[in-house]
Amino acid sequence: MITDISQEVFSCRTFPGDPPPTFTRVNSMDRGDMYNLTEFRMCAHNGTHIDAPFHFINDGKTVDRLDLSQLVGDCYVARREGDLTSDDVIGIMEAARGADAARRILIAGKAVVTAEAASAFAQAGVVLIGNESQTVGPEDAPAQVHNILLGAGIVLLEGIVLDGVAEGRYFLSAAPLNLGGCDGAPCRAYLMTEGMR
Repeated sequence: MITDISQEVFSCRTFPGDPPPTFTRVNSMDRGDMYNLTEFRMCAHNGTHIDAPFHFINDGKTVDRLDLSQLVGDCYVARREGDLTSDDVIGIMEAARGADAARRILIAGKAVVTAEAASAFAQAGVVLIGNESQTVGPEDAPAQVHNILLGAGIVLLEGIVLDGVAEGRYFLSAAPLNLGGCDGAPCRAYLMTEGMR
């Protein structure tokens, strides 16, 4: 089974202050044009998207330089609420290792990765952290958590939708658009269950 965990772009949530996505129908068959053609504008961090290290680290990797193996492969979905502690991370990583899916962690629920949790994830050797919020860290102060995770080479997958997704192991595909020189990029993220691979 395939489960789409992406937001629809034009109705998506946006981080406070980021411009929302918009589109214009440049050509329209309803207006007598031969075909429909759409132009769109959006922030690289609208809706479901990835953060590359360059988002907070000036000499960090840009989207086009990321290793796609970080964004595609087995993952573990854990459901948590509130501010994550290092003890939460220990529990998540034990479950993920038990499922043989400890490199990519997706956090379902209204969870906030704290600096303490970010350091624990970095020490655990994960390559991707995903969450349902438009930012992994606290919305009012995201820099410290981003610097810890992105500084450790961990790619962030933000704005995913995990309603109805049970905890456990899945196969994740979250490859971003290949936007050269950019700090982030939208992606169509989805999960596949074991039988689909």
